[in-house]
Amino acid sequence: MTAERDLLIRLGDYDSPQEVGDRAGEAEELGFDRITVGETTGWNIVPALTLAADRTDELGISNDVVSPFGRSPAMLAQTALALHAAADGRFRLGIGPSSPAITERWHGLEFDRPLRRTRETIEIVRSVYENGSPAYEGEIFDIAGLNYERETPENPPPIDVATLGPKATEMAGRFGDGWAPQMFTRDGLEERLEDLERGADLAGKDLDDLRVAPIVRGIASEDRETARAKARGTIAFMLGAYGPYYGNSVAEQGYPDVVEDVREAWGERDTEAMAAALPDEVLDALAPAGTPEEVSEWVEEYASLEGVDAIRVGFVNEMSEGEKRTTMEAVVDAV
Repeated sequence: MTAERDLLIRLGDYDSPQEVGDRAGEAEELGFDRITVGETTGWNIVPALTLAADRTDELGISNDVVSPFGRSPAMLAQTALALHAAADGRFRLGIGPSSPAITERWHGLEFDRPLRRTRETIEIVRSVYENGSPAYEGEIFDIAGLNYERETPENPPPIDVATLGPKATEMAGRFGDGWAPQMFTRDGLEERLEDLERGADLAGKDLDDLRVAPIVRGIASEDRETARAKARGTIAFMLGAYGPYYGNSVAEQGYPDVVEDVREAWGERDTEAMAAALPDEVLDALAPAGTPEEVSEWVEEYASLEGVDAIRVGFVNEMSEGEKRTTMEAVVDAV
């Protein structure tokens, strides 16, 4: 099996950006290929990723993902180029359409035409890469352009796109260099890969030209029941409380009744009922959760899907440091 192993970490789990750098060093020592960090309403990702880049030699550095509403396209290009330089060419930029909650309640903007904004943002970032200018005329952005003050690298940071739906994933295949989906069963991922391939075809690319790195949340522990309880609570929360997108996606993958039950429990803010509404079948389809041996086997099977280049494993909620270490070792052991 040749699929790489990425470690997804949450900034909220750490007391300082320096600790993120420490985790990156640990991930490199264990044999991970890449570390990736998300950004919502907590820390800005740039200091943490800079420290991660500085404290590693070969580990890839990524973000999952930045909002096209939260920074201008030119600033995203500047950020990507700076992190690429800090990481000696190991950075990949992650962009996704974001959500109404983050866009409107944090950034204070209207969640208007997110796919179009994402596409134009990618095109402007590429313009900076290729021409040293964000000059652009589009439906959303109309930029006269200034010159980037530095030389752009011959191999600028690739752009990974995080999407869920068919049209959005087609866009990822057409305009991105990689795809970072989340909350997909194996069957659901295989079906969506057809949309990604269609988008790649529109751009004259092959699926092999894209780095497909699905995100899963998991936990390995010798205390199997505790591990599964923590994973069940996290997955149920993502289905019921993270806005409509993950729930809608999993419903379309064959579990509409489960998603409806989880959402009904969330309506009462009953997190125990949410977890109880998630059956083993759905938990096992979406998350590696159990003993280290079970997690290794799950990761190996998921990563062996045709078209998958890497698997990005993140932690579930309420994990101890020991459980995180055990999980990391189980994921790497699945190679």
